[in-house]
Amino acid sequence: MWEKITRLFGQVDMTQGRPWEKIVIFTVPMLVGNIAQQLYNTVDSIVVGKYVGDNALAAVGSASPVFNLLLVLFVGISMGASIMVSQYFGSHDRENLSKTIGSTITLTAAASVLLMIVGVLSIRPLLVLLDTPESLIDWCTSYLMILLLGIAGLAYYNILCGVLRGLGDSLSALVYLLIATVINIVLDVWFVAGLGLGVSGVALATVIAQVVSAVLCVVKLRRMTELFDMKAQYLMPDRQNIMTVLRLGLPSGLTQAIFSLAMVVVQSLTNSFGEMIIAANVIIMRVDGFAMMPNFSFGTAMTTYAGQNVGARELERVRQGARQGTLIAMCTSAVITGLILLFGPYLMGIFTNTDELARLSADMMKILAVGYIAMAVTQSLSGVMRGAGDTVTPMWISLLTTVAIRVPVAYGLTYLTKTEELPQGRYESLWISLLVSWVLGALATFLFYRLGRWKKKAL
Repeated sequence: MWEKITRLFGQVDMTQGRPWEKIVIFTVPMLVGNIAQQLYNTVDSIVVGKYVGDNALAAVGSASPVFNLLLVLFVGISMGASIMVSQYFGSHDRENLSKTIGSTITLTAAASVLLMIVGVLSIRPLLVLLDTPESLIDWCTSYLMILLLGIAGLAYYNILCGVLRGLGDSLSALVYLLIATVINIVLDVWFVAGLGLGVSGVALATVIAQVVSAVLCVVKLRRMTELFDMKAQYLMPDRQNIMTVLRLGLPSGLTQAIFSLAMVVVQSLTNSFGEMIIAANVIIMRVDGFAMMPNFSFGTAMTTYAGQNVGARELERVRQGARQGTLIAMCTSAVITGLILLFGPYLMGIFTNTDELARLSADMMKILAVGYIAMAVTQSLSGVMRGAGDTVTPMWISLLTTVAIRVPVAYGLTYLTKTEELPQGRYESLWISLLVSWVLGALATFLFYRLGRWKKKAL
């Protein structure tokens, strides 16, 4: 059974065979992995909320956005390494492939030490600056301190999984994620419910699980000797490779950072509508996390697909795969949209016992539903451009739609809909603004893809 799965979903050379088939085969393990990742994070919240209390749950929730902001550098390294690896793999350039992987391993070590030192020294002042409540700040600090001290495990797992995907191997990344998920769940329950370690126990379980998965990634890469060499000479810092990794990857990291900051700005507007709207937004974002998974998975697959074929100088095949992959992604999102519209109230009811809240959340989700089809276009074609080496254009489109469109539209619509009966304006503005940014982002992405600037960005 495992041999059949390995043959079907194992390492994929996307420069050969039918494009749509290669894209789907590569995407399926990542999609399963994204679901596992979502469950991974959900279990942390369930365990700490159930066995420690609401304040502990709030502390973990408050710490997460701060931690995500600190990971910008690692997001950049992972994206840059994945693009370079896929292009050198596609061009069968063993020497540069070996240099890139070796430089990435060294760069990750340096970045981990830097973030550990800076993070440990600055985390509490940062939490104070963000007005973290006194009742939560000690828990937030201890939670983040443990994650930062074990940051190398998380960094190496995510970055080396990017390397594996660049080599066409999304199955190994999935297997290691599933192993990490099981370890995390078992240790969560043991540390928190059994040993009473509280929030610190959740953080410690996460670190251990990530270290195990990182070690598995290293072992896997050491065995791939038919593709590249992992020798000491390649671990020596190569300035050109490191600068190229950062040049290609940091726009993606910067995009995530500014996106997170924009979400914080909109959250303050959400809070002004009261507890019911805040709760509805939480439910919608949880459902959104699952609804967006196919789009993100296809986006990553298209990055690898484009990278390998650009490396092989198969631009016509890139265009063919872009059409087919985007169409499949749109069809997948259309199915999800239909399910959301059909089963919305029941789906929202999983998260709450309050019928009014479930109905409100379902109604607001209807506003967003068609936007997932637009996001399928954005993620797929952005993936193509990134894979070709053009990471700046998707960055600017994302920043434009998130900062220059979504935030002003949300505040503008809210202001324009204020009445005596609705002194805060209409809460629907929150989700209409998100839909507008998604649709305009898809149009801009399609336009820049058609202009073809990405074709000139190959390494």
